[in-house]
Amino acid sequence: MDLLKDKVVVLSGVGPGLGRALGEEAALMGAHLVLASRTPKRLERMAEVVRAHGRRALVCPTDITDEGARAHLVEAALAEFGRVDCLINNAFGIPPMDPISTLSLDSLRAAQETNVFAPLRLSALFADALAAAPDKPGGSILMINSCVLYQSQPEFSGYKLSKGTLAHLSSSLATELGPRGIRVNSVAPSYIYEDVNKAYFDWLAAESGRTHEEVYAEKAAPTDLKRLATAEEVARASLYFASDLAGCVTGQVLNVDCGEFHAV
Repeated sequence: MDLLKDKVVVLSGVGPGLGRALGEEAALMGAHLVLASRTPKRLERMAEVVRAHGRRALVCPTDITDEGARAHLVEAALAEFGRVDCLINNAFGIPPMDPISTLSLDSLRAAQETNVFAPLRLSALFADALAAAPDKPGGSILMINSCVLYQSQPEFSGYKLSKGTLAHLSSSLATELGPRGIRVNSVAPSYIYEDVNKAYFDWLAAESGRTHEEVYAEKAAPTDLKRLATAEEVARASLYFASDLAGCVTGQVLNVDCGEFHAV
């Protein structure tokens, strides 16, 4: 599928699981990648995957919480490719998993720097390039959110604060940047069945005296499909928003959760 043929996608947050899947699936769809995270070795591994699919990759080690580093990322992307068609804000810092009334303000501020303020500033800094994207229907921004938006467990409260704020930010940016032809959308996965969660399920199984398969069944039970999405499935659904097929879609949140939560 050449849905993103020769488009330039900036991927902030190149980690295991969904980050890797977003990069590889974008390359398979024909995109060139600008890869940004703090870990050069991880970036180089991702770049090898992109190049193996015949696409170009720019490795740009970046601390996205630093304004100078963010500005350098924009400059490097344009110097290498001369255009940017899509910015994917995938980087995420996990807040402490405790009730929100017990969390320190410093820990919450640290999480918001990565989870909210960095996507805001990257979106603002890339806006001129996205507005100038040469192909119709224009540039787009994709925020990777989470189905934690719909949950109220105390241990998820700091996480929900970040993702809830990001959802409101995305909506505001869609309205603000829409007149410039820039679309802003969000994707909200639930549990993704990839290496990190597989290890988590192993831990839950060991703690509770169950098997991995029993833990999986418990997590999949609330879904309509009775299974969990893979990282590749979430990536493919996400990249729809970067394609011309979504040319008139903006300000939306797409749940990619095998039917666990239903939007009204």
